Amino acid sequence: MTFSMEQLVIDNDIIKMAKKVMEGVPVSEETLDIESIQKVGIGNNFLALKKTMKLVDYPSSPMLINRQMFGDWEHAGSKDLATVAHEKVVDVLKNHVVPELDAEVLENMKAVVENADKAFRDSR
Repeated sequence: MTFSMEQLVIDNDIIKMAKKVMEGVPVSEETLDIESIQKVGIGNNFLALKKTMKLVDYPSSPMLINRQMFGDWEHAGSKDLATVAHEKVVDVLKNHVVPELDAEVLENMKAVVENADKAFRDSR
């Protein structure tokens, strides 16, 4: 069996986006932007509008997935998702600091382990 830390961070990004979508998408004059619909016209390219690019992350705001226009993405180095995920894994392994557990929580965890160990020993 194999495990990919890169796939783990990609899956984390997808789950985070899905959870944000489940919160609902704001509907307002700004997000509907009827003026742009009238200007561009139905069936035409809204992705080229600065306002569309500004609002594209409203429903999800991914950490890894790049939503730049193709030319901008290409100019920025055209890194694929696997490469970006690998860089994130390297960064986390190098820089992540695990916060200390509260002393009471740690004591409770130790008690659970000790009880489990005792129950195992007594069952023999």
